[in-house]
Amino acid sequence: MTDNALPGSFRDPAGFMFIHDGILMRRIHESYKYNYRHLMDSGLYDELISQEYLVKHQESQVNLPSGVYTDIVPTKVPFISYPYEWSFTQLKNAALLTLDIQNLAMKYDMSLKDASAFNIQFINGKPILIDTLSFEKIHEGVPWIAYQQFCKHFLAPLALMSQVDICLVQLSKIYIDGVPLDLASKLLPRSSYFKFGILAHLHLHAKAQARYSDKSKKDLKSTRVKKKDLENIIDSLKSSVNKMFWNKTKTEWDDYYEYNNNYTSKTMELKKNFVLDSLKKVSPDLVWDLGSNTGYFSRLASSQGIETISFDIDHACVESNYKKIVDNGEINLLPLYLDLTNPSPGIGWDNKERYSFLERGHPQLVFALALIHHLAISNNLPLGKLAKSFFEMTEYLVIEFVPKSDSMVKHLLSTREDIFLDYHESGFEDSFCKYFKIISKEQIVDSERIMYLMRRI
Repeated sequence: MTDNALPGSFRDPAGFMFIHDGILMRRIHESYKYNYRHLMDSGLYDELISQEYLVKHQESQVNLPSGVYTDIVPTKVPFISYPYEWSFTQLKNAALLTLDIQNLAMKYDMSLKDASAFNIQFINGKPILIDTLSFEKIHEGVPWIAYQQFCKHFLAPLALMSQVDICLVQLSKIYIDGVPLDLASKLLPRSSYFKFGILAHLHLHAKAQARYSDKSKKDLKSTRVKKKDLENIIDSLKSSVNKMFWNKTKTEWDDYYEYNNNYTSKTMELKKNFVLDSLKKVSPDLVWDLGSNTGYFSRLASSQGIETISFDIDHACVESNYKKIVDNGEINLLPLYLDLTNPSPGIGWDNKERYSFLERGHPQLVFALALIHHLAISNNLPLGKLAKSFFEMTEYLVIEFVPKSDSMVKHLLSTREDIFLDYHESGFEDSFCKYFKIISKEQIVDSERIMYLMRRI
């Protein structure tokens, strides 16, 4: 590997990702030449690109060391996200894409050698495969080598999210190589045994794993599978995924900007105009909207062609946000689940295989709207620590201060002692002005809330 190889790119012997002169590249070893050439020459690559199933790339033959067939430069993904940050429908669509790619690959005598959810990313609201080296020439009669991985990375978490609890998507963070099928089988309700797809691909699959656990992979590969049987398995998996739904329950935040808030139409318009004016002043390339709800203010940025990541702690909000993107064909917007008090950490080998939340982007502008009181009061986070965290995160900050006299803060304090002595306008400004300069400030009419645009000192 080169000195600039990415720390999480080491598992595939066919190649790895690295950075050269600030450009993300993928190295392809001679050992993968046969499969790569079939991908490129058979017409599969062209069809994958035309269907927007796979990221495009260009080849580079500059200074190739011994044992390297070629380097490729793939299209850059605006923001890398992980399955445990996706909504139910995001994971479902990623699963369906994986199966569609497998079906298409088989028409060109190729197959996916892995079916990792981490190989899928979202660009302009659509899932897309980013691992060009996932394909291999199909081995006649051999079972789909990625079948078990697909069930662990996609089918098991989807079944648990839909049948048990949406929060079980977080198991994908604990089990980086996929949710163990025996664990999924134990957690699923007895009623799931009456759903054929879950019965066949999870419950019985888990039992088969236990039964053949001491058999070598070589023994298992000796099982002869006809191509038609393989196609039937993919169709069965696709049918199983399509039948899974999450009947999301109403939450206090899912309709926040429509009904459940103390904004009048006039105050909302003033807040909107402040955000639009801030966008004009900053002209950012990347915006993070923290506590975005269903993305109302995120869309003020994304609609102007600005890459926008819309984070929220409410699964229902993230789901609603993503469905709006799909229904309306929106671009430049990616909704993700994030608990700011416990954000996605660096995990995997050396804690570097999957990057932490803060390592994956450098936004020029962050929105923190109707958020500060939840962090400071609900979670006991000192204003000074919040200011320092935003300072390390972004150059510009649009933040809304919600005073104790606000009905939402009164609600938060109704069941606890008020120990937040510095939580007032001057205390807020004293804390944040150690790290930021106030560019503009506006009291929202008919409200005691205050909007700020700040720039890092």
